[in-house]
Amino acid sequence: MTAPTLPGLTPDTPPPTDLPATVAPAAGSRAARLALPMSRQVLTEMAAEYGVCLRPVTLRRTDLHTGLTEVIDLPCGSTREDKCQPCAKRARRLRQTQIREGWHRADEPNPTGPNPATEAQRELVMLRAHLEFARDEAQRSGQFDQIPAIDQAIAEVEAATAAEGMRGQIAPGHDEEDSGARRKRSTRRRQDAPDLPRKKVEPRTLGRVYVAPDGTQHRPSMWLSLTLGSYGRVLPDGTPVDPGSYDYRRAAWDAVHFARLLDRFWQNLRRCVGWNVQYAGCVEPQRRLAPHAHFAIRGTIPRAVLRQVAAATYHQVWWPPADQPQYTLDRPPVWDNDQAAWVDPDTGEALPSWADALDLIDTNPDAQPAHVVRFGTQIHAEGVTPGTVHAQRTMGYITKYITKSAADCHKTETDRQRDHLDRLWQELRVTPCNERCANWLLYGIQPKKAHGRLQAGRCKGKVHQRATLGIGGRRILVSRDWSGKTLADHRADARAWVRNLLGVTTGAADAEPVDQDQPPAYAWELARPDDPDVPPLQHRLLRALSQRAQWKAALLAARDKATQGSSPIDVPVPTTEEDR
Repeated sequence: MTAPTLPGLTPDTPPPTDLPATVAPAAGSRAARLALPMSRQVLTEMAAEYGVCLRPVTLRRTDLHTGLTEVIDLPCGSTREDKCQPCAKRARRLRQTQIREGWHRADEPNPTGPNPATEAQRELVMLRAHLEFARDEAQRSGQFDQIPAIDQAIAEVEAATAAEGMRGQIAPGHDEEDSGARRKRSTRRRQDAPDLPRKKVEPRTLGRVYVAPDGTQHRPSMWLSLTLGSYGRVLPDGTPVDPGSYDYRRAAWDAVHFARLLDRFWQNLRRCVGWNVQYAGCVEPQRRLAPHAHFAIRGTIPRAVLRQVAAATYHQVWWPPADQPQYTLDRPPVWDNDQAAWVDPDTGEALPSWADALDLIDTNPDAQPAHVVRFGTQIHAEGVTPGTVHAQRTMGYITKYITKSAADCHKTETDRQRDHLDRLWQELRVTPCNERCANWLLYGIQPKKAHGRLQAGRCKGKVHQRATLGIGGRRILVSRDWSGKTLADHRADARAWVRNLLGVTTGAADAEPVDQDQPPAYAWELARPDDPDVPPLQHRLLRALSQRAQWKAALLAARDKATQGSSPIDVPVPTTEEDR
């Protein structure tokens, strides 16, 4: 039924029906001006396309001999694409290169081990031994006035050892904190955890080699996904079916201690299979916001063994009980300057210290850990053959979300998803993250090394932030003997590849100074954006964009020569954007 038209409002002529769907705005109108592209936005987009850092760190370099100053922009090096997309993409490609070089290796990354010590290093170790002997003699003979001087000499020897090129300390120091008795827990396995076979770990990192009937050798590898258990039924969008029964407390504790659980898994796996298993992977949240991990494993391991090790792996948190908070955020304990301790706001009685709370656990034979974190039943493992499309696709899947914050990996589009995220974050706010966390005040315990600046519910740990979802540590996990290189080594390899492709034989680090008697000396300082010698950001982006465009053109020309076989330098040619 059509509504009747009011008298006097009937149009004289019906509106035309042949007008286009979208009418272009009139020239010179505000709508026409808004349709024009923004010049600065186009500059930012082109700079990001050519890999120019959008948030450069401006430094001022001063030549101490001539007094000449120069403003230099350095890339910010951010790994988050919401802060700087070019730097984040560069970091992602670097991680993919690291995974690619270590995944399907056919030789050991460090077969010879550490280099032998030099004579100077051995003399430093001997000097450290003499000082330790002298300290022991002074302590036994009661000459305590000589101990401080010996301790200072020991510290100087340790510093000289590090400067001489040796890793780690020769021996721990004699400070009061280091000399205290360390608490030890029983290493007996839990009765509710299955036992695992234990083998002596061989000093090898390569997996098994398979030989086909025709004599062809294959060295496949694997990728593995580990997840946590269930906290309640969830919908396809990751939100719980019943938020009231969803165990948010256990979800928060599991997220905080997930990294320790992963360390236990690799330790148990190496002891179970009997060789030094190497891995490289990423920790990211699932759609239900619980963390899980994807790993590339060098070599192959039976799926049954992986499931057995995951089922038998656990991590116990031997902290004071933190089931129910004794105080609220609006009425927490207060700091007493006279007692130099946190006290009850009503009675004024000092709260138990961290050492006293741990002593109660040690003296109680029936004490239970504050939390036990385990893996879930969903363990996914696949074999990967080197040089296949599956291997390249798996590498991209492992590094899919490393440039995003944990909370941005999955978009929150509905009110249910926002409420689920808010409830998990509210639980993470009051979950203790370590021994010094201010949230221990809510449970009636003074944290370790407590002071009056603590604020319960406002700990600065990363696990309490809304953007981390409890994943406060490193999200990229790479074993030590994966590729035999650090990220700095991989960057150096990329620069060396570009120099070889362009025919440049000398780098900036290899160039000799102009004056041998007076080498250049520079002083570096951070430049402020409002300094008169610092150009506007748009000017610096334009210069960097021009430089990048020239570099890219020269690199593409050199690559074309290498592809045609006319280049005198035999170098590998990149075939994908990740390789470039």
